[in-house]
Amino acid sequence: MRLTEDVDEFLAHAGDFLRSRPALHTMPLTTVEKLRKHGSDSTTFGWLEHGGEVQAIFYRRPTGRLTVTALSAEQAGTLAAGLAELSLSGVTADDDTATAFAAAWQRRTGRTPVPRVRVRLHRLGTLTPPEPHPEGRAAGRDQDEVVRWCGEFAAAVGETVGDWDSSRFAGKHYTFWETGEPVAMAGTTSMVAGMVRVDPVYTPARFRGRGYGGAVTAEVSRAALAAGARDVVLFTDPGNATSNALYQRIGYMPIADFTGYDFG
Repeated sequence: MRLTEDVDEFLAHAGDFLRSRPALHTMPLTTVEKLRKHGSDSTTFGWLEHGGEVQAIFYRRPTGRLTVTALSAEQAGTLAAGLAELSLSGVTADDDTATAFAAAWQRRTGRTPVPRVRVRLHRLGTLTPPEPHPEGRAAGRDQDEVVRWCGEFAAAVGETVGDWDSSRFAGKHYTFWETGEPVAMAGTTSMVAGMVRVDPVYTPARFRGRGYGGAVTAEVSRAALAAGARDVVLFTDPGNATSNALYQRIGYMPIADFTGYDFG
C-alpha cells in the first residue's frame, strides 16, 4: 500500500488504472481531476499494488470519508489494517467493497458501520429521446439561476450547498429545459478519460410528470456524445422506480450499485 498527499504523484502511479474503467470510476475520476486543478486540500491518496500493477485506489477527504474502488474481501482487510492509524468517518464504494471494508473496519476499531446512502450507476447505451417529446427547448441560464436551482435540488434530496466554490455543484455545465420559463435542469461534469456524468437532474415538483426531466437529460446526453464522450453515466436512487424507468427508456442501463456507510 502506498500513500501520498501529492495528487500529481498519485496520478503518475495510479492514473492509468483510474482511466482503465471510466464508467465505474466516474466519482474518483471527477473528484481527483477537481483536486488536481484546484488543490488537494489535505486529501490523502493511496493505491494497492501487486506485482508492480495497481489493483485499487482510494482517497480520504479532510472530512475523514474514504472512497475506494473495487476490492476483494482480503484486500479490504489489508486496506483496513493499513489505514488503522487514520480517523475515518465513513466509506463509499460499490456494494460488496463497501460492506467488506466496513466489516473489516468494525473488527479492527469496534466502530459500527451505519448505512447512509445507496445509489445505482447507469451507463448510456443507445440514446433514445423520449416520446412523445414534450414542448420546450434546451437553453442556458445565468449563474444566479443555476445556484438557486441547485439549492432547491439539494434541499429536495437532504443536502446543503454551503460554499458554492467548494460544493459538488461547482465547475459543472448546466442546461435548462424551457417552455417560456425554466421547467427542468440537468448538469454535466467536464469530460475526463472520455467519460461525462450527468449530475444533477432536477425538475421542480410543480412541473413533474410532463417529461421535462427526460427531455433535458436526453439533450445533455446527446451533447456529451457529440463532444466525443465514450461513456455517459448517471446515478439514481435505486428505490425510485419512476426515475429508474425513465432513464432506462432513454437508453441508460444499470451497471453497479454503490453504498456509503458512516462509522458510528
